Amino acid sequence: MPPTTEELVAAVEQSPRAAAAHDRASWVGLFTDDGRVEDPVGSRPHVGHTQIGRFYDTFIGPRQVTFHRHADIVSGTSVIRDVTLEVMMGFGVRLMVPAFIRYDLRAAETGWRIASLRAYWELPAMLTEFLRNGPKSLPVALRLCTALMRNQGLSGTVRYLDAMRGPARRGKRLVEEALADARLRDDLRNCQWRKVVAAGDTVAASVTTSSGRGVVFAEIEKGAIRDVSLFDGQ
Repeated sequence: MPPTTEELVAAVEQSPRAAAAHDRASWVGLFTDDGRVEDPVGSRPHVGHTQIGRFYDTFIGPRQVTFHRHADIVSGTSVIRDVTLEVMMGFGVRLMVPAFIRYDLRAAETGWRIASLRAYWELPAMLTEFLRNGPKSLPVALRLCTALMRNQGLSGTVRYLDAMRGPARRGKRLVEEALADARLRDDLRNCQWRKVVAAGDTVAASVTTSSGRGVVFAEIEKGAIRDVSLFDGQ
């Protein structure tokens, strides 16, 4: 019997719940043994429980992250969440990060587990907002850099910063223009669109079509839109 929408949404909801509770073991345990975290998309993926634990120690454990959920799109065994992440970095520094999070789930004896988590958000935009906090951002930046070097090493830190660049940043306007001109794909004609995020080689956008709310993922290659996927729960 295929899983219900409620079962899959309940499975992914355990992730923000464990993060808010700072329950490291529960959060890491949500993933399959070969689970993969790419957060943000374009940075080095963390694969397996050991690496995922290091990701938690660097980015989740030291701060409070609140998920403001706008929509859940369920397609097959994937859940795409349209969210704004409220991140309390410490020392009065708060960031509001527009994002899409895609969870690909796999059935296990203990229930549905996360095989892949991909978070689409813009690292350059987040850093710009971070720096607007002025001098009080300096001790926060120092703590983050220290955690990055301790948990990820030099090569991991450099590969995390790969998310600062990528073809999607240059292709974001292409996708916005294609949506505005109704030429991205036939089932997106006359759609309404709002939030657009560039991460790695992917541009993600929140859309409303005749079928309801959805999320578009457009892959960018060599300055052109190579492939377009629509997740609308149908």
